[in-house]
Amino acid sequence: MSKVIYYVAATIDGYIADPSDSLDWLMRHELEPGGTNDYESFLGTVGAIVMGATTYEWVLTHGPWGYELPAWVMTHRELPLPQETATGAAADIRFSQAEIRQVHQEMLVAAKGKDLWVVGGGDLAGQFADAGLLDEILLSTAPVTLGAGRPVLPRRLDLELLETARNGAFAAARYRVLGQLQEDRSAG
Repeated sequence: MSKVIYYVAATIDGYIADPSDSLDWLMRHELEPGGTNDYESFLGTVGAIVMGATTYEWVLTHGPWGYELPAWVMTHRELPLPQETATGAAADIRFSQAEIRQVHQEMLVAAKGKDLWVVGGGDLAGQFADAGLLDEILLSTAPVTLGAGRPVLPRRLDLELLETARNGAFAAARYRVLGQLQEDRSAG
């Protein structure tokens, strides 16, 4: 059964991009191939991806399109298709303004039983969580602080820690999303 996974790297103060939407802080460190939360191993489990417009634009400006999977880009703007892909094949990109549940259903069909990856940003992952569709978060935390920027996941969620490990300079963790965090009214 397909899972919806938010696979993401963040700083220890909880940001996925700086205030200028730069990921330069992330490119300073690499994950060890084959280690916990390893990109290549994770990507092999994925059948479709979804990302927001800002993430899509960042990917386009930092090299050829590297995904050979059906990709949904959530946007209300007109965006260009990639000029080139890493393999030379045509990119399978579907621009959408649809409701998250509809996109989820379309992705499930395209993924053919494999997992769905919410590439980013944090608010998009939050929209999947709001709809009760986000199953897991694979978080690699870098030894960097930014002080401000795009939050990793701007929602109040209750999570269950399933796994922790070290991969290079990163602390790697896997969480199950239990649902919205409920206030404990018995405290205080």
